[in-house]
Amino acid sequence: MRNTAFFVAGMALLLVQSNLFRVLSWVHVPGLIPSLVLPLILFMGVHEYSLARGAAVAFVLGYATDLVGIAPVGLYTFTYVAIFVLVRAAGVRLAAQTVLMQLALALASTLVHSVMVLGLISIFGRDAYVPRAIYPMALPHALSTAAISPIIFRLARRIHAATATSPHVEAARGT
Repeated sequence: MRNTAFFVAGMALLLVQSNLFRVLSWVHVPGLIPSLVLPLILFMGVHEYSLARGAAVAFVLGYATDLVGIAPVGLYTFTYVAIFVLVRAAGVRLAAQTVLMQLALALASTLVHSVMVLGLISIFGRDAYVPRAIYPMALPHALSTAAISPIIFRLARRIHAATATSPHVEAARGT
């Protein structure tokens, strides 16, 4: 139930993100559009979700991002799963409960994600000019994603609380 709720929320955020480009098109700062799905994946990684289920949700949301955007199919699919696994591995040491930690986690993760995307595009891309054209967008993108991340974390926390099962239901299932 929880994974379905996060998937639906991720798809809704992806729709908002795709329309946000039109709203912010009057601002002439390349890369200012935040990634709304990435903080949701960070929340799942930090809050100790099942590795298989969290990676599956990250995979589907990454594939949907590939289909909505103009990126090569598989780029965001791979990078979202990789970011989920990296954040989950570091999640034991990170407590993203405060807004400052959420901002720091989102900023660092978005920068790592941008480096991964740039690296993959420079290795597998057909045009050599593309990485040089998009690397200046990494910092504004990371800053805007970090700025919006506390709102996404709050939304994810509400979904997490709303889909929590009682201990009696889990005991009846045998988990």
